[in-house]
Amino acid sequence: MSDTGALVYVVDDDPSAREGVAALIRSAGLMAKIFGSAEEFLAAPRPKIPSCLVLDVGLPGASGLDLQRELAKSDVQIPIIFLTGHGDIPMTVHALKAGAANFLTKPFDDEELLNAIRQCITSDEEERLYLESEIRSDHNFDDIVGKSDALQKVLEQIAIVAPTASTVLLHGETGTGKELIARAIHNLSSRRDRAFVRINCAAIPSGLLESELFGHEKGAFTGALMQKKGRFELADHGSLFLDEIGDISLELQPKLLRAVQEQEFERLGSAKTIHVDVRIIAATHRDLSAMIREGKFREDLFYRLNVFPIEIPPLRERRGDIPLLVNYFVSKLSREMGKKIKSIPEQAMGVLANASWPGNVRELENFIERAVILTQGSELNVPIADLKNRMPAPRTVSLSTFHDAERQAILEALKAASGRVAGEGGAAERLGLKRTTLQNKMRRLNISRADTSQGADKITPSP
Repeated sequence: MSDTGALVYVVDDDPSAREGVAALIRSAGLMAKIFGSAEEFLAAPRPKIPSCLVLDVGLPGASGLDLQRELAKSDVQIPIIFLTGHGDIPMTVHALKAGAANFLTKPFDDEELLNAIRQCITSDEEERLYLESEIRSDHNFDDIVGKSDALQKVLEQIAIVAPTASTVLLHGETGTGKELIARAIHNLSSRRDRAFVRINCAAIPSGLLESELFGHEKGAFTGALMQKKGRFELADHGSLFLDEIGDISLELQPKLLRAVQEQEFERLGSAKTIHVDVRIIAATHRDLSAMIREGKFREDLFYRLNVFPIEIPPLRERRGDIPLLVNYFVSKLSREMGKKIKSIPEQAMGVLANASWPGNVRELENFIERAVILTQGSELNVPIADLKNRMPAPRTVSLSTFHDAERQAILEALKAASGRVAGEGGAAERLGLKRTTLQNKMRRLNISRADTSQGADKITPSP
């Protein structure tokens, strides 16, 4: 990561010392701005928040620690490196406990200071990019594809709970789209313009998970070379998605319970309590009630998380959505790969609609991705034999059943679009199809726009 152009502020009452530090910083290709006191720093306009602040502890008047406290009160987040004389060590220890990133004792080695500054810049930049990427995320409610009753029930629950600050517990099999549901809850809430921070509790070793969740101070453990914020701090005023919550160890659960319930915690290696405002969305594929009976999950933590439970249906319980999902993934992946796939063989769609998908939507998407890769022409090349070998269908494929599902999906899309086929919000866009492709399907299935006036629930199956 390049730190070219990063801005570093230097506050020191010794003119030669601050000029020397500023010259060193500029020699490394960075920008530097100098101040002679804490009062001068606080009074000066700061249109750009710096990537790092090099601060002398022993300033006349307001000390370096006083300045740090003022910045914290104003919620100004700047990584701070303290410069200290031999007699200022106790004060610097207090500063580190209060959140300073590093401290160096005068006289210091030039390269040591530059390395500390680069670490601050890297940490600050990574945090900024992470938060910006989450805020800019293009995931939204429209990414949830399907018209089935089972899915509509979930969407209704999302619409009810999203505007609140209540904790939500999502339960569903692997691959059912729990993160997508969590993002939808965040995007429909008043926190939509703040960060959506996620962490997979099963993917991080238990010994490191506490640091990932709550952060740590420099020197808190072997390898902790600098201060690090945890996911709870990164999600302040936003939403924190705790995926696979059932995989958190019993030893860590009490601290998590306190953070969820009281919205406060301490970083590893620090006695300072940090207060946050975080909306918790947790998810699991495990049976937490059974884990409670087995002594593997705390009952009080379960009740604190289970304020508003949402059960996400597996794909086998929403088979009518499979044609919609297939068309959506084909359209999306074709654009990404620069291919022009215009049709899907009916027999292949029938097999896909009736097959068993133990990996749910994620497995279906991965299979369609392979099919798009294999496709050289305009018709999707579906490796049906491979699908049957890997996942024998639990029931025989019925083409008429697929026709009924496809017909129903088109009618529902037309009804939702008030009979419009093309254009923004039209049935073709809702189904992820080209206008001409949808019109051909409508002719084949003998569907007219007038059919939508009957209501999708009143249409009889096609012969």
